[in-house]
Amino acid sequence: MVQIVPSILAADFARLGEEIERVEQAGATLLHVDIMDGHFVPNLTVGPPVVRSIRNITKLTLDVHLMISDPDKYAPMFIEAGADQISVHQEACPHLDGTLRAILERGIPAGVVINPATPVELLENVLGLVNHVLVMSVNPGFGGQKFIPQSLEKVRALVRRRRELGLKYWIEIDGGIEADNAGEIVRAGCDWLVSGTAVFRSGDTAAAFRRLREIAREAAGDRL
Repeated sequence: MVQIVPSILAADFARLGEEIERVEQAGATLLHVDIMDGHFVPNLTVGPPVVRSIRNITKLTLDVHLMISDPDKYAPMFIEAGADQISVHQEACPHLDGTLRAILERGIPAGVVINPATPVELLENVLGLVNHVLVMSVNPGFGGQKFIPQSLEKVRALVRRRRELGLKYWIEIDGGIEADNAGEIVRAGCDWLVSGTAVFRSGDTAAAFRRLREIAREAAGDRL
């Protein structure tokens, strides 16, 4: 099933519990948590204590996205803090196979992420390991950026390889997702659409989430 995945990067952190409760009551099942270290990307966000606090207030699946230089060191800390699944960047992992296997050995699903300039072909040897592939449709580091249309070609390529190889990974996309492009993204084959600004800065979080979900589900019907 196609999912809208709210990203807390755009939430009001002074009312983070309330913000999460709104999307949970609106029907979200996944919650995207961006971890940035100021090295791999030019921004800082949250650490394991915040993830632990979120874990204590919600039953949503915590989709933790590590935009950090040393995922081998820090992934175990986020797993201990309550992450339900962790994705790491191909660009940050010199031993990508080993990094993914280390996450899997700790009992949670692993995902791999590619930046806008990274070709899908570099993931060929790990597609059989991952639970999901996250395509960045903006350059990572800041919310509120415009969607990069060429990202849809990566989604289509991942759909083709999934079919050709008989695999079952989910295809996720993050960056610039809004009502105007959600349908096109789903029709390209995307399963999970991460959206921060369009949900949490809309003026009505629950209504914005439901609207995106409605658009996504209609588009998913079109591609069947």
